[in-house]
Amino acid sequence: MKHGANIYKYAKQLGCNSDEIIDFSSNINLYQPQSTFHVTNATITKYADSSYTTLKKIIEQKYAVKKSQIALFNGATAGIYALLNMLKQKKITLYAPLYAEYEKAALQSKKDIYKINRIENIETEVMKNSIVIFVNPSTPEGSFYELQELFLYWTKQKCTIILDESFLEFEGHPSLRSMINNYKKLYIIQSFSKFYSCAGVRIGAIFSHKKNIKNLKIPLWNISSLDAMFLQEHLKDEVFKTKSRSLHTLQKQELLTILKNSRLFEQIVQSDANFILTQSSQAQAIFSHLLQHKILTRTCGSFDYLSDEWLRFAVKDKDSHAELEKAFTNFLGDTP
Repeated sequence: MKHGANIYKYAKQLGCNSDEIIDFSSNINLYQPQSTFHVTNATITKYADSSYTTLKKIIEQKYAVKKSQIALFNGATAGIYALLNMLKQKKITLYAPLYAEYEKAALQSKKDIYKINRIENIETEVMKNSIVIFVNPSTPEGSFYELQELFLYWTKQKCTIILDESFLEFEGHPSLRSMINNYKKLYIIQSFSKFYSCAGVRIGAIFSHKKNIKNLKIPLWNISSLDAMFLQEHLKDEVFKTKSRSLHTLQKQELLTILKNSRLFEQIVQSDANFILTQSSQAQAIFSHLLQHKILTRTCGSFDYLSDEWLRFAVKDKDSHAELEKAFTNFLGDTP
């Protein structure tokens, strides 16, 4: 499985509707902002403001960056491809495992790819004037890294630094966004779909020095009027972040307890995001068994340095957790 949320493929395999599947592979926030957003003819018949002034102003306030430091894209993935196509350096280091589209984008832009196993060899040296990419909190295990020392090393090496902070908001860890004012070769990747629970709304951002933003080749009307207005309404929910984090804490602990009590996993990795990585010698059997119960989880064999013994479970609601716990019990009962 190269990406989560491929419920349509598995629904076809099971002969059911996609909404019948409980999707633990999709790491989207289980709590949604309160929104009064609705579509009218007036919304879709006029052109959007191609500068997205209103949306950028809200992002400016929420993320403590200036409007001139924001580039919006039709999803964070589109931003990744545009950024790597713009950057001229040929040598790029990926701190792996990480989101697979980074490697695909690097290949498309004809970079020379080097990888560092950040789990075992994070202190490996990087080349001067190269590009480094680090996801924090990481994927697929959700570890948050204190990057101050590593960041200082990268700057001494005069690296172009790309940090993906798309899962940072779930637990309120500190961001390095403010450093774009001090280090002009820093780019922050920000997905809005994860925390704001809107995977179908394709909006992502790059935060960087205003000169870098100007150099990005962004098509006119890069996102739709509907996407922009939808995200504006979600970002306006003043109490969302507090309520979301509170619910996330409770639900992640509930999921963790279920995983531990199942006694099916040899390893359960501490997470600072809204998903939990597990390892089991029975992983493939567990995956197949859960799928028969219309529960989809994320296999992680496609990630560097991991195998198919690793499964990732996204944090879901109480009912979904209850179904997972029941399926685990059935697995134990079915196992000789």
